[in-house]
Parts: sequence; C-alpha cells; structure tokens
Amino acid sequence: MEGIALSGGAGALALLFALGLVYQVMKADKGDSTMQEIAKAIQEGSQAFLKREYSFLAIFVIVVTVVLVVVIDWRTATAYVVGAIVSAGAGYLGMAVATRANVRTTAAAAKGLNPALRVAFSSGAVMGLMVVGLGLIGVSSLYIIFGEIVASDSATVAVNARDIMEWIVGFSFGASSIALFARVAGGIYTKAADVGADLVGKVEQGIPEDDPRNPAVIADNVGDNVGDVAGMGADLFESYIGSIIAAMALAVFSAGAVGGKIPALTDLYSPFIMFPMLIAAGGIVSSIIGTFFVRANENATFSTLLWALRRGVLVAGVLVVGFTFAITQLLDFPGDTGMELFYCVLIGLGAGIIIGYMTEYYTSYDYGPTKNVAENSETGAATVIIAGFANAMQSTLVPVIVVSAGIWMSFELFGFYGVAIAAVGMLSTLGITLATDAYGPVADNAGGIAEMAHLPAEVRERTDALDSLGNTTAATGKGFAIGSAALTSLALMAAYAQVVGLETADLLDANTMVGLMIGAMLPFLFSSLTMQAVGRAAFAIVVEVRRQFKEIPGLMDGTGRPDYARCVDISTQGALKAMILPGVLAIVTPVVVGMLLGAEALGGMLMGAIASGFMLAVTMANAGGSWDNAKKFIESGAHGGKGSDAHKAAVVGDTVGDPFKDTSGPSLNILLKLMSIVALVFAPSFI
Repeated sequence: MEGIALSGGAGALALLFALGLVYQVMKADKGDSTMQEIAKAIQEGSQAFLKREYSFLAIFVIVVTVVLVVVIDWRTATAYVVGAIVSAGAGYLGMAVATRANVRTTAAAAKGLNPALRVAFSSGAVMGLMVVGLGLIGVSSLYIIFGEIVASDSATVAVNARDIMEWIVGFSFGASSIALFARVAGGIYTKAADVGADLVGKVEQGIPEDDPRNPAVIADNVGDNVGDVAGMGADLFESYIGSIIAAMALAVFSAGAVGGKIPALTDLYSPFIMFPMLIAAGGIVSSIIGTFFVRANENATFSTLLWALRRGVLVAGVLVVGFTFAITQLLDFPGDTGMELFYCVLIGLGAGIIIGYMTEYYTSYDYGPTKNVAENSETGAATVIIAGFANAMQSTLVPVIVVSAGIWMSFELFGFYGVAIAAVGMLSTLGITLATDAYGPVADNAGGIAEMAHLPAEVRERTDALDSLGNTTAATGKGFAIGSAALTSLALMAAYAQVVGLETADLLDANTMVGLMIGAMLPFLFSSLTMQAVGRAAFAIVVEVRRQFKEIPGLMDGTGRPDYARCVDISTQGALKAMILPGVLAIVTPVVVGMLLGAEALGGMLMGAIASGFMLAVTMANAGGSWDNAKKFIESGAHGGKGSDAHKAAVVGDTVGDPFKDTSGPSLNILLKLMSIVALVFAPSFI
C-alpha cells in the first residue's frame, strides 16, 4: 500500500511543480500591444479549435461508454471516461500555457537567448510534468478505488487483482482513443495550414515565413499548438500510462503461470504490480531535478543549446537508474528477480538513447544524410524527395535492430513482463524529455510573433536558434515515441494473449495469416487516410490564400489586412471531418477481426500491425525531419540560401514531409497501442 501512496504522491509533486512553472511563465514580460494582439489571435484560434474538437469527442465518448457498460462492465466504462477526460485535460492545459508562453518567449528574446530559452523550456516542462503527474495519479487512484470495491469480495486475491486490472485497462483505452483523435485532427490542422502558407506565401509570392501579409499565418501558428502541443501531450500521455498499465496487467495475468517467474499473488499490492508505478514515481522526481540543469549562455551555439537540453535529460536518466536500483532493493522480490528487472529498465533507457541518437543522425543538418538531401535540392524538388525518402527507409535499420535486441534481452530476463518494464524504463524520464519536445512549438510561435510584430532582426535570430533546436529535439522525441510504442504495443498484445489463453500463434493457420495480412495493411491505409485529409484541407487553404492575395487591395504592399479567421475556419473544418474515419477504423477493426476470425487471428493482426507500423512510422518521421532540416540548412546560407532555386526545391520537399512527420507518422504510434488496448478490453468477448 505504501508503494502506491508514494506513486500518487510523486504525481501530486509533479503537478505542484508544474503550477510553480506556470507562475514563473505568467509573470514574465508579455511585450507590447502589437505582440499581445497577435498572441491573443493565436490563443483564441487554438481554444476555438479544441472546443469544437472536444464537443465532437464528447459524443464519441458517450457512445463508447454505453457500449462498454452493456458489453463489458460499468467499472471498465468508468475508467474509460476518466482516461478520456484526463487525456483531454492534459492536452488542453498544456496548450493553454503554450499559447501564453509564446509571446513571453518573444519578449524574453529581446533581452537575450538564455531568458528566452528559460521561458520556452518552462512552458514545455509544464506539459511534461502535467502529463506524468496526471497519468500516475489516475492509475494509482483507480487501483486504490477498485481495490476497495473488491476488498469485501470473498474471491481469491488472484481473481480480485485480475478484475481490477481488467477494469483499469479502460483508463488506457480512454486515453488512447482521445489521443488518436487529438493527434490526427491536430496533425491535419497544423499541416494543412503550414502547407498552404508555404506553397502560396514562400513559393508563389516569395514572402518570408510568418509574414503578416500571408492570410494563413495565424492558422499556421494555431496549428503548432493544437497539433504539436495538445495533440502531442495527449499522445505521450497515453504512451506513458499504457506502458505502466501493460506491465501491471502482465504482473497479474502472468502470476502463478507454469514456467513463469512471477509467483502466485497473495497481496493486491504485490511488488510486481507496484514496481512500474514506483519506477514512474522515481522518473518524476528525476525529471524535476533535471529541469534545473537546463541553462545556456548568451553566446551559445546550436551545439551548446542542444547540450543544455541534453544535460537535463542525462541527469534525469542517471537519477532514474539510481532510483530504480534502490527500488529493486527495497521491494520484496524473490531471489535475483530485482536485479533482472533493474537490467530490463537499463535496456529500455539504453534503447531510447540509441534510437534518439540515430533519429538525430538522419534528420539533423549537422550530419551527412540531411546535408545530402540539401545538396540534391540543386537539381530540383524531385531529387530532394528521392534522397529524403531513401535516407528515411535506410534509417529503419538501427531502430529495428535496437528494438529487436531490447525485446530479446528483456524477454530472456523476464518474459513479456520484462519487455513491459523496458518500455516503462524508456518512458520514465518523460517529464523532461517531453519538455524538450514541447518547448519547440512555443519557440516557433515566438519567431512568428517577432516577424509579424516587426521586431529587430536579433530577436528573430534568437527565436530561430531556439526553433531550429526544437526541430532537432522534436525529431528525436518522435523516434523515442516510436520505439516506446513498439515495446508497449507488444506488452499489451502479450497481456491480451494471457487473457484469451493464447500461448502460441500458428502462422500456418489460415485465420492467423489473414489477421497478419490485415494488420500489416492497416498502418498503410491509416496513413493514406490522414495524408489525403491533409492534402484536401491544404488545397482549400491554397485556394483561399490565392483568392485573398488576388482580391484584397493592398495585401502585398502591407496596406490591406488579410482575413486570418477564414483560414483558421477552413483548417478546423477539414481536420474535424477527416479525423472520424481513421479513429473509428482503429477501434472497430480489432473488434470485427476478433469476432469474425477469432482470438488467434486478432493476435496475428496485432503482430502484423506492430511490425509494419513501427517501420512505417520511423520512415515517415525521419523523412519529414530530414526534408525540414535540409530546407533550414539552405536557409542558413548553403546552396544559394533563401530565395534560390535550391531553396524552392527544398520547400517543396518540406511540404511533402510535413504530413509525414507531424500527422501520419506520430499517429501510427497511437494506432498500434490503441488496437492492442481495444483487443485487451474486449478480449473476454473473443474467448
């Protein structure tokens, strides 16, 4: 019981520290009236989008809740509702802070680089700590509440624990379903606006990025918040709790199994159940301490800025190792079990570091692959796209080897429970790793505000430095998220197999093979739907921006005022309409396959989806990151610089890459986990 109390306390500590950071951000200078007016437009547009999105999702949540009450259990339905509300809340609160931090980052950039970094990073840390805090409080509270419900039951501990975990899985289901819709809708919105703004503004009209004459510029800045802050927050929230719940579920479902290493349960608060929550608790404390190490001097280069963020993450990682070792010694694990689990955590942390580095290698213009993409811009857009896609396909090699090695080693140490613990270890420092990711959109918005408010050139230079750094950390974060998604999805699939009694899958069985093929196809179909949605919405934005440049007098010379609201509305409508089919596909397909073809076929479908989805997600994320940074490399002065033919070719490549890296790629992570969660929730129906 003490362990779960500590977990809840760590979650509360994260929220308290986040509130302190909010206070720091809000008391910072918010600039002049022009800057505040621009920031207010971004804020209002972001809130309007989320209000409309959540209004639709409320109907969806009600429908799913009714289905769960009728088909599964009212307690699973309750956990589902809680997960959905908390996931939406985490995304909304993070975005609310980000849309207020952007203008304050701009004002801080007028004073120096380090003040701007502190404001932007603090806002990102709010998102990171809110996600982990709310997640851990949610899981801990539900376990205690459901434990009290079964406490008066005369059933055995094993049966009671199994009931609790079957109910709590609903919490992860709620978080995952909201996250998928938020990620898809936010990704479609931001990339439609971004593509439309770039194609007409930068390519056709030859005006700078974030130029206030561009009618899509506010929509683009709004998109950074609804997609890269709210959407990303909901995404990583469900990853975080999914890994914890997967480990807890396996601790229960595998307990006492013949040949297993987890003994039969004699206590609802078994060390195997508490261990993943305590790792997460140690990760929260480590992340908080790590934030104090993020500093940079005024003359900092890109490398020193990157090291400033990495220093914080490194400190947090080292502390997690120490906390985990202490936990394994304090908990009453039999024999050498504690050290084996400690090694599983190290495997997860190590795999995350390697995947992050390889992502940086293939996406940063400090290295050869992206420089090669930039070089290919001199022969046109076609060669840019060919080079970027080729690099991205090659970039799957190391992540696949690393994840495969991580799965094999952790499985050899402790079966699928060890794999789940490796996933928990990989995500244990999410409080600060998400902070280094979430600060990027704030810096991007700050640069846009500086451009639109016509601030001195040195202000934009400082915000651009932070923005470039944000692109690198965002790309690394995507690689990290993909790796954790593969481990978590596999652990959830293993939990599903335990529930339905599936010990092996016969690949020569026709139903299993059909399920495998369907699963391998689904990530491609899902990506097609989301990319087509971006294309349709972007087309509408392009038409509208062209119309305004043609019909609004004085728009190009700066005397006319663009209709920003019209572009915001077009992106909103396009995103909300397009998010429905991909979201429903992810939830309905596992249920249909399980009911028509059986439990084993559904297991095959999950395996196929994890294998193809993992590699496709890596390819899309790294292709988009490489094209984006190749463009920025040229804008820094290489290959003719801004306005050159090479730059125009790179902009086209970046435009193609936008839906790759910010819409379809990140959404695949959630797709894999959501389908595994749905399979686990509805598993009793397939037996």
